Amino acid sequence: MPGRGSGKDPSRRTARGAATRERIVATAADLMHRQGVAATTLDQVVGTCGVSKSQLYHYFPDKEALVAEVIAAQANRVLSDQKQMLEQLHSMRELEKWRDALVAGLDKGGYRCPLGSLANELAGRSDSARRELSAAFGTWTGDLAAAFARLQESGELDSEVVAEDLALEVVAALQGGYLLAETTQDEQPFVLALDMALGWVKAHARADR
Repeated sequence: MPGRGSGKDPSRRTARGAATRERIVATAADLMHRQGVAATTLDQVVGTCGVSKSQLYHYFPDKEALVAEVIAAQANRVLSDQKQMLEQLHSMRELEKWRDALVAGLDKGGYRCPLGSLANELAGRSDSARRELSAAFGTWTGDLAAAFARLQESGELDSEVVAEDLALEVVAALQGGYLLAETTQDEQPFVLALDMALGWVKAHARADR
């Protein structure tokens, strides 16, 4: 026999609460990506998301807690997309497809990398944010290094090159390209940085392939 109270299924209340929490994080992530973390206020999040301030504080006691969730959400989104693409990378030809996908993604991201823009703003202000973002970049670099290791196993890439170092060089070039593209509002710096990095990768291709 059901207990007294609202009569509502607790699992439904939990699902509704999870959906509200997710909507708050998604709204905050969009605002912070477009206008920056410092410029985004909790009042803006409440007004844009359509929740009450008490609802927001129920899930997030302060802005720092919300920012931590935004970092986690953005990292999960970026890394999931990258992992999906990089797991398909087994040849130099597929490396070019990865390059084309990154360039095509510029229009959607407004020349900004969600992780890079957060790192630019937060790495010097919050050590916890810096650690979380460092871990995210470490995962991205690791996934790219695994792809380069597969190219070495297939004989397309020189076995003497250190895959981890090569991956770090490419990710560093990417982030520099994103920063200049955002600053100039022009994709050319990103494209040039990416092509330079991939040219460096190709310089380590096996000459007999």
